[in-house]
Amino acid sequence: MSTRQTTPAFTRPALAPGLLGAVVLMAFVAVVDSDWFTLGRYLVSILALIMCVFALQARQWWWLLGLVPIAVVWNPVLPIDLDTLVFQALHIAAAAVFVASGILIKVPRPAERR
Repeated sequence: MSTRQTTPAFTRPALAPGLLGAVVLMAFVAVVDSDWFTLGRYLVSILALIMCVFALQARQWWWLLGLVPIAVVWNPVLPIDLDTLVFQALHIAAAAVFVASGILIKVPRPAERR
């Protein structure tokens, strides 16, 4: 009895950076007013830009409406100063965007690799 495995027609390349971004956001929500927050800004903005590339590859541009503002707000080069409570609430909302986009962004595989 042989079992034949078929390769799915799509991949989820944004899943790992999406989950990692959500973990980083939840970890750095407690240190919004400290020096460690700069490290969190770098990580979040880089992961958001990586996910923007995957969204464009998947031709699911609507995810850019959530990911580009995350990359801009958490940008460490030109930081945006917000109230601590507002930033903490944005951390939770951004984590939800990261997880949702990581799960739902699907990049089709080339036909010859299936």
